[in-house]
Amino acid sequence: MTKYSLRSWVLVLALAPTILVGILLGSYFTINRFYELEDTLIEQGSNIIEPLAIASELGLGSNNREATKRLLAAAQLNKSTLIKSIAIFDKNNQLFVTSHYHKDFEIMRLKTAVTNLNRTEFEHIGDSLILRTPIISAANEISPLSQAATIAPVTNINSGNTASGGQQFHQLGYITLLINKEKALLEQHRAAVAAFIIVLIGVQLNLLFTFRLVKNVTQPITEMVRVVAKIREGKLDTRLTGDLIGELDLLKRGINAMAGSLSEYHDEMQQNIDQATSDLRETLEQIEIQNVELDLAKKRALEASRIKSEFLANMSHELRTPLNGVIGFAKQLIKTPLHSSQLDYIKTIERSASNLLGIINDILDFSKLEAGKMVLENVPFSLRDSLHDTISLLAGSAQQKGLELVVDLPSNIPDNLSGDALRINQIITNLLGNAIKFTDKGNVQLKLELADVKEQLITLRCEVIDTGIGINNNQQEMLFQAFGQADSSISRRFGGTGLGLIITKRLIQQMGGQIGFHSSLGQGSTFWFVLPVKVSQFPLGDALELDKLINKKVLVFEPRILSRTVLCRRLQDWHMEVSSQPSIQALEYQVNQRQTHFDYALINCHSLASYPDFAKIMQDIRQQVDTIIMLNDCDDQHRLGELTRPYVDVVLSAPVGEHVLARHILFPPIEPQYQAVRTLTPPPEARHPLTVLAVDDNPANLKLIDTLLHELVTTVITADNGQKAVDLARSKRFDLIMMDIQMPDIDGVMATKQIRHESLNRNTPIIAVTAHALAEEKEAILDSGMNGYLPKPIDEAALKGVIERWITRPKFTHFDQYTLNWDLCLSQANHKKDLAIDMLQMLVDSLPQTITGIESALEARDDTQMYAVIHKLHGASCYCGVPTTQKLCNEIETALKKDISTEDLEPEILELLDELTKVESAATQVISQLSVEVVDEQETRLL
Repeated sequence: MTKYSLRSWVLVLALAPTILVGILLGSYFTINRFYELEDTLIEQGSNIIEPLAIASELGLGSNNREATKRLLAAAQLNKSTLIKSIAIFDKNNQLFVTSHYHKDFEIMRLKTAVTNLNRTEFEHIGDSLILRTPIISAANEISPLSQAATIAPVTNINSGNTASGGQQFHQLGYITLLINKEKALLEQHRAAVAAFIIVLIGVQLNLLFTFRLVKNVTQPITEMVRVVAKIREGKLDTRLTGDLIGELDLLKRGINAMAGSLSEYHDEMQQNIDQATSDLRETLEQIEIQNVELDLAKKRALEASRIKSEFLANMSHELRTPLNGVIGFAKQLIKTPLHSSQLDYIKTIERSASNLLGIINDILDFSKLEAGKMVLENVPFSLRDSLHDTISLLAGSAQQKGLELVVDLPSNIPDNLSGDALRINQIITNLLGNAIKFTDKGNVQLKLELADVKEQLITLRCEVIDTGIGINNNQQEMLFQAFGQADSSISRRFGGTGLGLIITKRLIQQMGGQIGFHSSLGQGSTFWFVLPVKVSQFPLGDALELDKLINKKVLVFEPRILSRTVLCRRLQDWHMEVSSQPSIQALEYQVNQRQTHFDYALINCHSLASYPDFAKIMQDIRQQVDTIIMLNDCDDQHRLGELTRPYVDVVLSAPVGEHVLARHILFPPIEPQYQAVRTLTPPPEARHPLTVLAVDDNPANLKLIDTLLHELVTTVITADNGQKAVDLARSKRFDLIMMDIQMPDIDGVMATKQIRHESLNRNTPIIAVTAHALAEEKEAILDSGMNGYLPKPIDEAALKGVIERWITRPKFTHFDQYTLNWDLCLSQANHKKDLAIDMLQMLVDSLPQTITGIESALEARDDTQMYAVIHKLHGASCYCGVPTTQKLCNEIETALKKDISTEDLEPEILELLDELTKVESAATQVISQLSVEVVDEQETRLL
């Protein structure tokens, strides 16, 4: 918006009203004068023409042109400056006589019928005014000559046909008067000029007073603005001078007073600033000193953190190394003939060492979470199989305390998920372990629900409910604190480090979930957590043909209501006909009726093993059921085996996993399980014809691994240091090398590099056997050239799995491991060989169409089509162990997202096409070799 000065506003506001009022008044009086002159002119003409009309009546009526012309001439001479011409027309609108000839004679003639003229009328034409008046006469005064000339009586003359005396009037014609308007127009122009002069004089007077006002108002204000600007610049001694009028003088005094106050405030503020500057300088010096101290403290803290990490790693190694010998030899000693007390002692030693190992693992997990170094995996896993493995480890503790352990897993929760199954199992193990630990009687329930579903992401809500001791309200705040428990007496009574819940909370938060609880003292506790989990695109394992169970009849005996409800609901979800019996009496009644023959019977040993007529009721059940499955959660395993051996087909530990139960129902054993095991000592397994090099600087660990390996392979050669291992690798070929990491002089990493560089075992699988447990150390170990990782203490089953994995791995020599890495593929398939082969086959089947799509998009320069094909290929490559393909897909997809054209990405796309050709060849080789091995393994299992 345009900003105008005060001078402009004063001028506009002072002049505009004056000019407007002057123009309005001048226009009003000028127009009014115009109308007055015009009315005067018309009145003068009327005063002339109307008497002439009366005087012309006799001449027109008697047709006396001479007399009439003399009359008209005399009238015009009398008003010669006003009248231009006078003419009389008869009733036929024909010229009768005129005062003198006029060139505009025709404009005086009436344009309409003569009878329409019944009064004086006027008409303006140019600078002339024409007046017309009718000439009328009474009938009794008309001569016979005029009567003979009369055609018809005149009507509508003077608003009537007759006069007041009853006389008849006739129109004889009309008279026309042409008047000159020049004099009147001259008077009008004089009036307009006079009005304009008056208005102009008024405006000039107004300008005179306005400029006087501007001088007395705007100049002082301008001076005030100048003074204020100087004050704003810091010239606080500037003042306004001179005498001003009215309020301006008050404003001047106010500005001068303000300038004085500002000057005082400025002086005071300057003093304060000087003081504050001095104080700030001292403060900055102190802050600088503190920053130096903080920097030193930060360096000391980082150094302390590094030392702590090294200490934890070293302590892990130092603690796990002796524990490896204790646990390993304890397990070996259990295999030897021992009397009952010795066996009990050895089991106690093994159990105590395992508990100590659990404490060490908790401390290490907490340390990794604190340092932000906990790395979560994202691999496909089966939720139900994973839960079954976890529950199997905890079921023994619940059985020893006589607790009812219930797992409630609804059928609407997907089984094929993707995430870190190990950490999810750790969360459930911690919560369930705590619930079992702090519950002396009653039950412990694991309940899962499907909270939310969004495309390929589901949200699981898990609750662990127990009937244990509960937690006091005042002690609940300490639960999720490190090394803290609800009560100091808890650790003395139940044991533990107090790290389980804080580790669980940190893991859940790192996975994007939430955890909470509610509890009442003496009434149990409920711990819950909500966890988002991805749904895996690939099914894990073969789908069970549950359709075969539809309408199958099953007898269920479970005296405990929670277990019975969950078990029956699971069977009903499979559309089986369920007959559940809550007590032994009801079971006896059902059996004695002998009305129904059942396909299956699920019998829980709870309260049945101590029943006096156990043999009889089992015989009766055997006669009415095709397959009997015993659900075992009893503590006395030996007595249960003796009682159930003659009657039961399958014995499963309770709570039983959904897939495990389904597989045993669908595929019952051909012979009862009790006939398959006749001796307590299993037959010795055949050893693999392999030569293995074991390297460890600790004599006890070297002896243990030598002992364990001799049970699995035919030849074991040991080395107690890295240099000896390198020398042996240069002189002899091995099928497998088990390499310790932390050794004096040449450690395991350096020894591995030397073996890979120059020896007879460049391609021999080298497995790291170490007590180091930090994730970055594990990555460094694998990056050094080692093929696998086996943590200490060495678990016999884990060692067996490592050997079977590496001795049976395909011998691929015709392609780069970055093109197709079978170990990575197997890991991404959760170590399920069948699933890994299926995913590779799916990739191979899709490659022709993928290559065609890439070539078509490249030729057409179609970015949208190229992105769609690459995105799909990128998703498939994440589960097939093809690192180079996955890397190229990621680079191309990322570039396309940044609007880089297909044409600019042509080199990378051509490289991807070449790599896909290599992948297709390598995958075909792997599938053909592994498929034969899978078939052989299946035939061996069948035999």
